[in-house]
Amino acid sequence: GRVHDPGVRLPDREDRMRRNLAAWLALVLTVAGCGERRQLVVSAAMSLREAFSVMEQRFEVGHPTVDVQLNFAASQELRTQIEHGAAVDVFASADPRPMEELRRLEMVKAPRIFALNEPVLIVHRDMAARISSLAELGAARRIVIAGPDVPIGRYTQEILANASRSYGADFRARVDARVVSHELNVKQVLTKVMLGEADAGIVYRTDVATAAEQVVVVTIPPEINVTASYPIAVVKRAPRPQLARAWVELVLSPRGQDV
Repeated sequence: GRVHDPGVRLPDREDRMRRNLAAWLALVLTVAGCGERRQLVVSAAMSLREAFSVMEQRFEVGHPTVDVQLNFAASQELRTQIEHGAAVDVFASADPRPMEELRRLEMVKAPRIFALNEPVLIVHRDMAARISSLAELGAARRIVIAGPDVPIGRYTQEILANASRSYGADFRARVDARVVSHELNVKQVLTKVMLGEADAGIVYRTDVATAAEQVVVVTIPPEINVTASYPIAVVKRAPRPQLARAWVELVLSPRGQDV
């Protein structure tokens, strides 16, 4: 048996109860903390899918109790969702106009431009010999572009208008005659050209990073092209305003800008 050293005070029953209670409370708080996941909803333009998916992982590493929910769609569709009361914390648009519409309604805080993008012409690889420049776009049999309410669709209309002034009015007429569909977002334009359902379309340069084998990228002359600006803002009715600000700070930080 054990020999008790009279110089050592054994814990009495009350001490043991206090210690057991403290350990039990610590366990309960730990389990509760692990089970509580705060949700951050980020609505972002479809062209941000790859970049924001990387940032989602980085944000959750730094905020282990946060579950980032990414909602991707065309910027105008996201604007409509927010205007009709969707519970969104952050809005990132591929065009300043949807953001400005929400700002006029006092539904977002001061937006910041966090990225620029470049529209490019993409051509299915089987048509690359016939279409090597924007001026040859009229040689396509089937062209897909985004609808006019979608940022890339508005940029496309500006590009075609600029091209008509450089290449002649018949250029626009030949291109319009070969447009077979107006897509809901830029990813749908990319997909149809990749699958060969269309010969050509206009997307963002960032969209074709993973499609190099299926399509050929044709740079649009700078005097004809436009620059896409991406603003980001915290939604004023954000359920998680502090987390929303933290997401915006990540996007604007050097780490975010690297992505």
